[in-house]
Amino acid sequence: MMRYMRFPGGKKKALTFSYDDGVEQDIRLMEIFNKHGLKGTFNLNGSRFEKDEYTYPADTIHRPMGRKMALETYGGELGKNHEIAIHSYNHPFLDRMPRDVAVYEIIKDREMLENTFGRVIRGCAYPMGTFSDMTVEVLYNCGIAYARTTVSTGNFAVPLDWLRMPATCHHNDERLFPLADTFVNGQPNAWVDPWLFYVWGHAYEFENDNNWDRIESFCEKVAYRDDVWYATNMEVYDYVQAYNALQFSADFRMVKNPSALTVWFDFDGGSAEVKPGETIKFRS
Repeated sequence: MMRYMRFPGGKKKALTFSYDDGVEQDIRLMEIFNKHGLKGTFNLNGSRFEKDEYTYPADTIHRPMGRKMALETYGGELGKNHEIAIHSYNHPFLDRMPRDVAVYEIIKDREMLENTFGRVIRGCAYPMGTFSDMTVEVLYNCGIAYARTTVSTGNFAVPLDWLRMPATCHHNDERLFPLADTFVNGQPNAWVDPWLFYVWGHAYEFENDNNWDRIESFCEKVAYRDDVWYATNMEVYDYVQAYNALQFSADFRMVKNPSALTVWFDFDGGSAEVKPGETIKFRS
């Protein structure tokens, strides 16, 4: 009789990525993701789009994009399957600022990115990774649905507190490949939620650390698996909310899906599917 969430298609595993700062190295990272059929979320600072081009000193590693390059990258063919999220307008420590300044940083960034890319933006990664109860309240009041921290759990748990959302690990974490082995070869227990593997970082780190091969190898290992759903952060969030919105009858023999997404869940050892607006009845 128990009902446990399953990802689209009845899958028990999902993979998502989150990368910050809107740097030139995101282009190469997106190419890697696209090559392997993966999806990511890119967290951008709107203040850096005030100019079309930047001239960086030689050997500069951290190279945020200007407006023209960002439009071509995130708003073009390369970025069409990826998510854009906010990272604050100026990249400050939000938890150390007065509330009204924190509000400005979030609203201004959201407004700039939405107007630049023509998308509704509801996701966030905390700049510097720092947050407080005040910043969480500010994000909520500014219409932000989720906010990624820099906390790494080392597990595949689906987030419960979406405005204090942890990740599985950073791409340089020594646990990355052991976790990948578990993710690829293992299976969630039938009595628990599905697995979400969430990797975060900054694409410029691959250039700084000279380890592009690390993310290439990881993506190759986890890609094109029939039992994994590849999604952006917001796609994961929206799907979990749709699952949580399911309305079960008191005896668990009927369920209604009031959302706009098809939802799957465990039923008698298999998976049940309920389409948007549909009510289904279970066998006695």
